[in-house]
Amino acid sequence: MFKYIVKRLFYAFLTLLALTTLTFFMMRLLPGDPFIGEKAIPETTLKALNAKYGLDKPVYVQLWMYIKGVFQGDLGLSIHYNRPVNDIIAQAFPYSFDLGIRSLIFATVMGVLLGIVAAVKRGTKWDTVTMFIAIVGVSVPGFIIGALLQYFLGLKLFQLTGIRFFPITGWNSFASKLLPAFALSFGSLATISRLMRTSMLDVLGQDYIKTAKSKGLSQKKIIWKHAVRNAIMPVITVLGPIAAAVLTGAFVVENIFAVPGMGKFFVLSIQTQDYTMISGTTLFYGAFLVIANLIVDIAYGFIDPRVKLTDAKE
Repeated sequence: MFKYIVKRLFYAFLTLLALTTLTFFMMRLLPGDPFIGEKAIPETTLKALNAKYGLDKPVYVQLWMYIKGVFQGDLGLSIHYNRPVNDIIAQAFPYSFDLGIRSLIFATVMGVLLGIVAAVKRGTKWDTVTMFIAIVGVSVPGFIIGALLQYFLGLKLFQLTGIRFFPITGWNSFASKLLPAFALSFGSLATISRLMRTSMLDVLGQDYIKTAKSKGLSQKKIIWKHAVRNAIMPVITVLGPIAAAVLTGAFVVENIFAVPGMGKFFVLSIQTQDYTMISGTTLFYGAFLVIANLIVDIAYGFIDPRVKLTDAKE
């Protein structure tokens, strides 16, 4: 296992290096410059600003300086905020992580349960309702779900009862965290439930399940002891990218619910062409995704003994 982990870490390093380089050059291909929005900047001031942020140097020198800083744990100085990108991420990420972990737990638990119910009750109204939820979750973006939740549960429910059960915006109470977490989790919930249903149907048709039934085992024991453990493997596979997506938050969902996470910083950095902020947050997200996938791969070996990590082929 140690050899396998070292190999994956090396590939993760190459992936992040390629991601950093690609993001760096793509930002430089955008028209304009980070100071284009400023009003009547004198030529001397503009030169001083470019010198301060290293933008007066050749592109390859800028790239080398940035990669060197990244290896030293320095993501650079934000051009728009004039603050270290490390500090901005340290300030905003806990909010995005809080939102993401709530969404991930809800999506995983409910998605797995709905998938099991849909497979066991195949062809019934339970199956139909579950698939309808899955189709809506896959088809409708999270920010639309969020807006609908704000309108019906935040506004209309308040108008009917006079009690603010679900605040429309904010992140200062348990109730205010429910709607954004559900809006962010809905798409992941739909994906997990569909995948779990398909996997469960496949497992329930296997010979060893039929053998267990012939031995007189109860349906409850067959499902929870034999079927679920094998059917959940494909779900664990997709939990890596799903976890990385929801744990780092969703830009638009964070914005419409006024969550003080990383979303607003990332969106504004693109609008203002804040090169270091864009590169820093992209690298942070990329590292999170790579680490999440690595954890999932290692978890395979503990969940299913048939998986031999040391023999895994890349």
